Amino acid sequence: MRHRKKGTILDRKKASREALLRNLAASVILHERVKTTEAKAKAVRPLVEKAITRGKQPTLANRRQLMKFFYTDHPINKLFEVLGPRYASRPGGYTRIVKLGHRQNDGADMVQIELV
Repeated sequence: MRHRKKGTILDRKKASREALLRNLAASVILHERVKTTEAKAKAVRPLVEKAITRGKQPTLANRRQLMKFFYTDHPINKLFEVLGPRYASRPGGYTRIVKLGHRQNDGADMVQIELV
Protein backbone atom coordinates (compact mmCIF):
# COMPACT_ATOMS: atom_id res chain seq x y z
CA MET A 1 0.00 0.00 0.00
CA ARG A 2 1.19 3.50 -0.68
CA HIS A 3 -0.39 5.38 2.18
CA ARG A 4 1.21 8.79 2.80
CA LYS A 5 3.91 8.29 0.18
CA LYS A 6 4.05 11.71 -1.39
CA GLY A 7 6.21 12.87 -4.27
CA THR A 8 7.38 11.45 -7.55
CA ILE A 9 10.45 9.31 -8.16
CA LEU A 10 10.97 10.29 -11.84
CA ASP A 11 12.77 6.97 -12.49
CA ARG A 12 15.97 8.16 -10.79
CA LYS A 13 17.95 7.47 -7.66
CA LYS A 14 17.53 9.92 -4.80
CA ALA A 15 20.73 11.92 -5.33
CA SER A 16 20.26 12.45 -9.07
CA ARG A 17 16.56 13.24 -8.58
CA GLU A 18 17.37 15.91 -5.98
CA ALA A 19 20.05 17.39 -8.23
CA LEU A 20 17.65 17.45 -11.18
CA LEU A 21 14.93 19.21 -9.18
CA ARG A 22 17.36 21.74 -7.66
CA ASN A 23 18.75 22.66 -11.08
CA LEU A 24 15.29 22.82 -12.63
CA ALA A 25 14.02 25.05 -9.82
CA ALA A 26 17.02 27.34 -10.27
CA SER A 27 16.35 27.51 -14.02
CA VAL A 28 12.69 28.38 -13.47
CA ILE A 29 13.68 31.18 -11.09
CA LEU A 30 16.46 32.56 -13.28
CA HIS A 31 14.76 32.31 -16.68
CA GLU A 32 11.13 32.57 -15.45
CA ARG A 33 10.03 30.10 -18.16
CA VAL A 34 11.25 26.55 -18.79
CA LYS A 35 10.07 23.87 -21.21
CA THR A 36 10.12 20.40 -19.61
CA THR A 37 8.05 17.26 -19.18
CA GLU A 38 4.80 17.33 -17.25
CA ALA A 39 6.02 15.03 -14.47
CA LYS A 40 9.12 17.14 -13.83
CA ALA A 41 7.09 20.36 -13.85
CA LYS A 42 4.61 18.98 -11.34
CA ALA A 43 7.48 17.80 -9.13
CA VAL A 44 9.35 21.12 -9.20
CA ARG A 45 6.34 23.39 -8.76
CA PRO A 46 6.12 23.13 -4.93
CA LEU A 47 9.86 23.73 -4.61
CA VAL A 48 9.67 26.94 -6.64
CA GLU A 49 6.58 28.12 -4.74
CA LYS A 50 8.27 27.60 -1.37
CA ALA A 51 11.45 29.33 -2.54
CA ILE A 52 9.51 32.40 -3.71
CA THR A 53 7.62 32.50 -0.42
CA ARG A 54 10.96 32.51 1.43
CA GLY A 55 12.23 35.25 -0.88
CA LYS A 56 9.37 37.57 0.08
CA GLN A 57 10.93 38.22 3.51
CA PRO A 58 14.63 39.12 3.10
CA THR A 59 15.92 37.80 6.43
CA LEU A 60 19.23 36.13 7.09
CA ALA A 61 17.48 32.93 8.16
CA ASN A 62 15.57 32.73 4.86
CA ARG A 63 18.77 33.40 2.88
CA ARG A 64 20.54 30.58 4.73
CA GLN A 65 17.64 28.17 4.15
CA LEU A 66 17.77 28.93 0.42
CA MET A 67 21.57 28.55 0.40
CA LYS A 68 21.09 25.01 1.69
CA PHE A 69 18.87 24.21 -1.29
CA PHE A 70 20.40 25.99 -4.32
CA TYR A 71 23.91 25.32 -5.59
CA THR A 72 24.75 28.92 -6.55
CA ASP A 73 23.87 32.40 -5.35
CA HIS A 74 22.29 33.60 -8.60
CA PRO A 75 18.74 32.30 -7.96
CA ILE A 76 18.91 33.43 -4.33
CA ASN A 77 19.86 36.97 -5.32
CA LYS A 78 17.08 37.09 -7.90
CA LEU A 79 14.57 35.83 -5.33
CA PHE A 80 15.40 38.57 -2.84
CA GLU A 81 15.95 41.43 -5.30
CA VAL A 82 13.39 40.82 -8.06
CA LEU A 83 10.81 38.14 -7.31
CA GLY A 84 10.25 38.86 -3.61
CA PRO A 85 9.13 42.45 -4.18
CA ARG A 86 7.15 41.43 -7.29
CA TYR A 87 5.05 38.88 -5.40
CA ALA A 88 4.92 40.70 -2.04
CA SER A 89 1.14 41.15 -2.12
CA ARG A 90 0.35 37.78 -3.74
CA PRO A 91 -0.60 35.04 -1.23
CA GLY A 92 0.58 32.12 -3.40
CA GLY A 93 0.21 30.57 -6.84
CA TYR A 94 3.35 31.99 -8.41
CA THR A 95 3.71 29.40 -11.16
CA ARG A 96 1.65 28.30 -14.15
CA ILE A 97 1.92 25.08 -16.14
CA VAL A 98 0.92 25.33 -19.82
CA LYS A 99 0.61 22.14 -21.88
CA LEU A 100 2.47 22.17 -25.19
CA GLY A 101 1.69 18.74 -26.65
CA HIS A 102 3.78 15.62 -27.10
CA ARG A 103 7.50 15.33 -27.69
CA GLN A 104 8.15 13.86 -31.13
CA ASN A 105 10.90 11.53 -29.95
CA ASP A 106 9.18 9.48 -27.25
CA GLY A 107 5.71 11.00 -26.98
CA ALA A 108 6.24 12.49 -23.51
CA ASP A 109 3.81 15.23 -22.51
CA MET A 110 5.69 18.53 -22.75
CA VAL A 111 4.72 21.58 -20.73
CA GLN A 112 6.03 25.04 -20.05
CA ILE A 113 6.33 26.04 -16.40
CA GLU A 114 6.45 29.80 -15.98
CA LEU A 115 6.14 32.45 -13.32
CA VAL A 116 2.85 34.32 -13.33
